[in-house]
Amino acid sequence: MHGTIDLAGLPHQRAAREQAQSLPLEAFDVANPELFKTDTFWPYFDRLRREEPVHYCKDSMFGPYWSVTKYNDIMEIETNHSVFSSAASLGGITVRDAPTDFRRESFIAMDQPRHGAQRKTVAPMFTPTHLDQLAINIRQRSAECLDNLPKGEIFDWVDQVSIELTTQMLAVLFDFPWEDRRKLTRWSDVATTLPGPDGLVATEEERQAELRECATYFGRLWKDRINQPPKSDLLSMMAHSDATRDMDPNNFLGNLVLLIVGGNDTTRNTLSGSLYALNQHPDQYARLRANPDLIDSFVPEVIRWQTPLAHMRRTALSDFEFRGKQIKKGDKVVMWYVSGNRDEEAIDRPYEFIIDRARPRTHISFGFGIHRCVGLRLAELQLKIIWEEILKRFGNIEVVGEPKRVYSSFVKGYETLPVRIAG
Repeated sequence: MHGTIDLAGLPHQRAAREQAQSLPLEAFDVANPELFKTDTFWPYFDRLRREEPVHYCKDSMFGPYWSVTKYNDIMEIETNHSVFSSAASLGGITVRDAPTDFRRESFIAMDQPRHGAQRKTVAPMFTPTHLDQLAINIRQRSAECLDNLPKGEIFDWVDQVSIELTTQMLAVLFDFPWEDRRKLTRWSDVATTLPGPDGLVATEEERQAELRECATYFGRLWKDRINQPPKSDLLSMMAHSDATRDMDPNNFLGNLVLLIVGGNDTTRNTLSGSLYALNQHPDQYARLRANPDLIDSFVPEVIRWQTPLAHMRRTALSDFEFRGKQIKKGDKVVMWYVSGNRDEEAIDRPYEFIIDRARPRTHISFGFGIHRCVGLRLAELQLKIIWEEILKRFGNIEVVGEPKRVYSSFVKGYETLPVRIAG
């Protein structure tokens, strides 16, 4: 099921498979972050797609919610804006409700027509011409980062490559002070973490204090940009656009967090996931090394395989019958991208990692419809260039231990990934 390395044969994977088969469906809670930290959620989604593709969980740490698990059903929910809302005021875009006192609008957590106007503000960053310019910068920084990696010794790929390169890119996109760029990583992680004794922050109040620090820092940069002629960074684009120039503080911070998380988590976790996937499938790694032109199809395939954001959530604006289920006004409806990307009816051999798939972009990792990720072409470009530079330099990068995964059912990512480059 998982390719060359038989993860399905590991004891915790076998136990998960047995539990997913024996547990009554009404007891399923696929949003439990522990399933994602242990990478044991797969058999639960497999069974839901087969037996109850639209499923109601009555009780979870996030309250009751609906799960939509099949590819075409997810697309239908995504495009039905009259019934299913993204609005921050109703709880936002994750199964975890945004705390009532801290609900911040961003263009992803906003319905039409305001969504389109704010999204359009940052769209010029991702035009082909601008991406061509960014490509030069990405290649230069990737080469520099890779040339400084240690040979013959174990190091953490997540910290030294995935985080470093995505954080550098974010700093370029925002024209953010270079020496402080790791603040962007911290704010991204704090924005998406679940508060708790073992988390990055212990309480919601701690999280909000750090995000206020983010808002204050960016507020200083904003004042600077608004008083200068327009430039081609994201902050200047927002400062000089009618749709975003007069955002209230919550909308300002909401859009900042969206752009930081969107620019950080997707690329960072797919970059870690790409190396992990190739090590799980050494036949595919050998094919990629032998034919680097396969990078063009490898990149979207690894974005599907990784699915860096496991879900998006909507809130029902009215009662609605969907696939024979009665969704009530106010209900949370969670679209599980991670399940849609393994749907056998939409994707051929979905559990196989195939770097030359005929239609590799048939995945739902970036969403669908008006909320489809605005920076998807940049994410693909970064991954393409970084892998071009990796293949020029290194014959084999070996994963030498299991990754430590993030405790989250939203961000499907890695905290650490131990690797070694042959000396």
